[in-house]
Amino acid sequence: MSQRGTFDGTFDAFAALPRPAERFFKKSQGDPLGALLSSATPEEVASAALTAEGPLAGLPIGVKDNLCTRDLPTTAASRLLEGYRSPFDATVVERLRTAGALIVTKTNLDEFAMGSTGQHSAFKPTLHPLSPAHSPGGSSSGSAAAVAAGWLPAALGSDTGGSLRQPASTCGVVGFKPTYGRVSRHGLIAFASSLDHVGWLTRCVADAALLFDVLAGPDPRDPSALTDRPERASTHPIPSIPALRLGLLPALMEDTPIHPAIARAFDALIERLRSASATLLDLFPEHLELAGPTYTAISSAEAASNLARYEGLRFGRRAALSPNAPSTLETFAAHTRSALLGEEVQRRLVLGHSLLSGQTTLANAQNARAHIQKTLDEALTHVDALLTPTTPDTAPALQNADDPEHLRDRFTLPANLAGLPAISLPLGCDEAGLSFGLQLIGRRGDDARLLAIARALEAFLTSP
Repeated sequence: MSQRGTFDGTFDAFAALPRPAERFFKKSQGDPLGALLSSATPEEVASAALTAEGPLAGLPIGVKDNLCTRDLPTTAASRLLEGYRSPFDATVVERLRTAGALIVTKTNLDEFAMGSTGQHSAFKPTLHPLSPAHSPGGSSSGSAAAVAAGWLPAALGSDTGGSLRQPASTCGVVGFKPTYGRVSRHGLIAFASSLDHVGWLTRCVADAALLFDVLAGPDPRDPSALTDRPERASTHPIPSIPALRLGLLPALMEDTPIHPAIARAFDALIERLRSASATLLDLFPEHLELAGPTYTAISSAEAASNLARYEGLRFGRRAALSPNAPSTLETFAAHTRSALLGEEVQRRLVLGHSLLSGQTTLANAQNARAHIQKTLDEALTHVDALLTPTTPDTAPALQNADDPEHLRDRFTLPANLAGLPAISLPLGCDEAGLSFGLQLIGRRGDDARLLAIARALEAFLTSP
């Protein structure tokens, strides 16, 4: 359990309630945020609670709707999968149930996890829990909004280019992405397989560490899963501030327009850390300026490959053809995708198919990715973690949410390309009360250490 009970919605706070799951149903009634796509009934949850045992016993947890669940629909927020029911649970869902958690709801997302605004769901947009006129971030928009609103103590999500950390930053909660392969992707509807990570959102870092202990570990059903047993995170010693060696990325920050409130808060934190005798080093890993185009090329190509199966015959719903339409497989598939996929997904698939047919750009992107991974691994030999703002701006107004969407990825993309663990924790708010976060990127496979450092910084940030 969390060692900190001061945050409304932590595991301890929920566990202290007579019937913890009842809070979810009372708070989320009517789903005013558009955060939920389907939910269990109170009776179903009450029945499951009677036999729940384990470290998460009785805690209501949300699951992003691109993770398979056998008892609730799994749609990836797409009309193409509307009504689909999986015959199995994703590995992470299995492990939650084994630990006693109650799967109460499937949360909204940008369709097939493609987007960073929460506005690209085929069913309804997700609204910011504190300011409905603003985007909550995405693509794990529903998970972030539900946790930030206090409906849930935690929710699962996925992170391909920042899809957990960005909404965590925007909504003022904790978002953790583990080392690639540390947490099984079995049962995750793939967007870009080499970039997709399953992670989670919580109200404090200690709760994120407990979830790591429950969810991380080998899985023979996921060929990309690491085979070694990870170190426990919840019991890892928390370092003192003077013991920390943290790396800064001044070139990346200077090349990125940053909201003045975020820049001030980040600079103030650096000065406080220096005054507290932490070691801070300016590092200049090469090729980070290529992260954006590299990510776009690889993710689009992998999306085109992964979504090729959804043509309405093998997988996905079928869109009706007119009586005079050609009935070839290619025509049928093209019509189905055009009718049932949203514009953002179609845009990425068109780009992906173009890249797959050319190969040269994709090969260059893979080469750039290898350089980014190498240079970040080398930088992390000098420090315990890298420190950046999570996003360069706060939550955009809904009318501006897509413009320019790609700039919000600047600080989060490198960790996905390199497969490194990363976490966002609340750093502050701007003059309008909109949240922003602090990102830490850790060494490959050193998730427990990264979570311990994040706990130290979380306590430091909330201390006088």
